[in-house]
Amino acid sequence: MGEIAIPVLTLVPGRLGGSETYVRELLRGLGRAGEHSYRVVVPPVAPDAGEGLPAVVAREYRSAASTPERLLAMALATARPAGLVRHLKGADVVHFPLTIELPRTSAPKVVTLHDVQHLDLPAMFPRAEQAWRTALWHRSLRRAARVIAISEFVRDRAVTRLGLDGDRVRVVPLGLDHDALRPSASGREPFVLYPARPWPHKNHERLYEAFALVRRERPELRLVLTGGGDFGGVPEGVDVRGHVTQAELVSLLQRASALVFPSLYEGFGLPPLEAMACGCPVACSNAGALPETVGSAARLFDPHDPRAIADAVLDVVATPAPWIERGLARAEQYSWDETARLTDAVYAELLR
Repeated sequence: MGEIAIPVLTLVPGRLGGSETYVRELLRGLGRAGEHSYRVVVPPVAPDAGEGLPAVVAREYRSAASTPERLLAMALATARPAGLVRHLKGADVVHFPLTIELPRTSAPKVVTLHDVQHLDLPAMFPRAEQAWRTALWHRSLRRAARVIAISEFVRDRAVTRLGLDGDRVRVVPLGLDHDALRPSASGREPFVLYPARPWPHKNHERLYEAFALVRRERPELRLVLTGGGDFGGVPEGVDVRGHVTQAELVSLLQRASALVFPSLYEGFGLPPLEAMACGCPVACSNAGALPETVGSAARLFDPHDPRAIADAVLDVVATPAPWIERGLARAEQYSWDETARLTDAVYAELLR
């Protein structure tokens, strides 16, 4: 049995989307299914992020929430790492699940890579974010003994765009919490759900165009948006719920007529699988890792074409039963315990 340190210093609750879900669920899964000893190093803004594993709050790390604050905190931690490095003392392997090696360590390292969107879609990133991803992510990945990619798509892009040695990269898919995500006996209601922060690649503008087309044929349908951030002015028929709790999101997934997911880029794409686990039909973009994630269980569409988005939504709303059946079967293939076991196997490679 080895000692695994897992620093998550760049975690900011409610700001990282699927990356935060991955960190928290992985740690819970390791607590249930892991075979090693674990020590989580958490930032002051997320003292609960150990998720039941032994954890230490790194008071030396500057509290940060906004992007400028986070950049400053990372810069200070890089310049003065001594206090943070003490929290890793004695670890046989160090895993950085949020990609950035912080603090820098000479111990054998595992780094998780969620996507290379800053290389594939650079126009969607401010120059400052492109610069720090290039500087910190690329260095971390090249120093890692093993890289965990969350999909085959991410693995292939990492090898192609970053020149990583494919022999060092292991694919470990994300999982689902089947205790929380399950169908409900309540009926479906006349709304379509899109749970996504209003980041550029989430493609809300084309979705609004598509939904106007949907409402010409199904005027009773509304579009419900969740996620923190400023959605600006939204068209008629669109309801913005903002940040919701996990329980509220599950309730929406259990009641929606369909989930629509028009993202232009995903390294994995958890929301379509979460919808499937709740018995919700899914209309999904064919971009990035999404076809790999959903298989044949979602109605795929070109996310650049509003008419294609609208047709897919109308199809799954009109004939939900086969999509529900396929979705439930697909969702059964994923669990966080399996994600934890596969991650533990990567640690074991380095311990050997």
